[in-house]
Amino acid sequence: MMITPPVVILGQAGTDRLHKESHQNMDSIAMYDPISKWAHSVTNPENIPEVTRKAFKIAEQEKPGATVIELPEDLMKHQVKGLKPMAARKTRRAAADYKVIAQAVDMIAKAKNPIVLAGNGAVRKRAAKQLARFARKTGIGVVNTFMGKGAVPRTDPHCLFTMGLQGKDHIMPAMNSADLVISIGYDLVEYSPEHWNKTPGNKKVIHIDFWPAEVDNAYPVDCEIVSDVADALWQLNEELNARFEGKLPLFDIKARAKLRKTIADDFAMEKNARGFPMKPQKILWEVRNILGPDDILLSDVGAHKMWISRYYQCDDPNTCLISNGFCTMGFAMPGSIGAKIAYPDRKVMSISGDAGFLMNVQDLETAARLKLNIVAMVWLDGEYGLIKWKQQNQFNGKHSELAFNNPDFSALAKAFGIWGKEIKKADELVPALKQAFRQKGPALIAVPVDYRENLKLTKRLGKIELVI
Repeated sequence: MMITPPVVILGQAGTDRLHKESHQNMDSIAMYDPISKWAHSVTNPENIPEVTRKAFKIAEQEKPGATVIELPEDLMKHQVKGLKPMAARKTRRAAADYKVIAQAVDMIAKAKNPIVLAGNGAVRKRAAKQLARFARKTGIGVVNTFMGKGAVPRTDPHCLFTMGLQGKDHIMPAMNSADLVISIGYDLVEYSPEHWNKTPGNKKVIHIDFWPAEVDNAYPVDCEIVSDVADALWQLNEELNARFEGKLPLFDIKARAKLRKTIADDFAMEKNARGFPMKPQKILWEVRNILGPDDILLSDVGAHKMWISRYYQCDDPNTCLISNGFCTMGFAMPGSIGAKIAYPDRKVMSISGDAGFLMNVQDLETAARLKLNIVAMVWLDGEYGLIKWKQQNQFNGKHSELAFNNPDFSALAKAFGIWGKEIKKADELVPALKQAFRQKGPALIAVPVDYRENLKLTKRLGKIELVI
């Protein structure tokens, strides 16, 4: 599954009135410029093929992102003869410099306790395959960020699961004791290095990414490999083969077995919970069992995102999609429409909080009209749960007024002409999930959630760095 950045086409007032106050006239390019890779207003219809090709080319380049084309209404009316779309041309990214590859292998060979930090760039194209080879050749464990899930399969002994929530989670001692961190496709926006590199200088850092490393006091890079990530990993694998033939792996991954078991046992701690409202851990245990290895889960933004990020682990890259840059509420359900169109044979499910879901509830009509079997799960607490959790952590359990009223979700589903159910007891969840995926169109499942577990998790695992 590939990241597909949008190319957005905007309408605009006619060029004859852009210079003055006028109906529906605003500087949309200025508005979109800070949140897009490129935004341009067409001023000459003859340029449309070039502008369009440029928009797609920039959107697809690393790091992928949205581009914007603005079309004034008078230019849209022009008849232009003889123009044809410009053909797409494959662009190959640069390979890594051989000297820096050699330097990285030197550092790996000298390390005593290395660890890999896999970010979103590690699940691009062929990168995950090469990362799995690298982990097995070296015997180094791999920790992934929220957006790097599936970089190494959850069943692989080299997978050390996810980092990015708890300040004192099980994985943090392994990060703290590492003398070398090999960051692969890691973007600092995913989880600030100040949370895992408390004492810069105590560990060396190898940076492998499409772009040079960001300048950050907590991210002092000793070796910087700037290239296509998959190619860099392939070169590292080849260099390891050449230097250490018959001596690989360099490290014993069995040393990480106890840590893996501790984390896995933690994930399963509430698998038999029968309380209601349902515990987040129990809901996600059942969802993981229902969804297959290549099925797709999309997480919206809210308290549920923090639970998904920690408890939902993946077998394949890009099978758990999480908005963790701008952290956009309302993303998951409409995003699942796109995922289902791209992969009609896979189960596709979104999990949203009630606040985030109501921000884009109208997209149920689109899914119903297209007869797409997406399953939208909504966790009900009647509050902005993540804001509450964050405020409780910071203000000794106190929080501002964050409650709101919810609709009858079963009636809401009926109003859209789709199947829907609000869970009334824990035993109803699994049958509801199975029935939802048998529908010929979208399905809606509302689950009351016990967010008292939020502060219990904070207390159990120490300070939590909540990301909104």
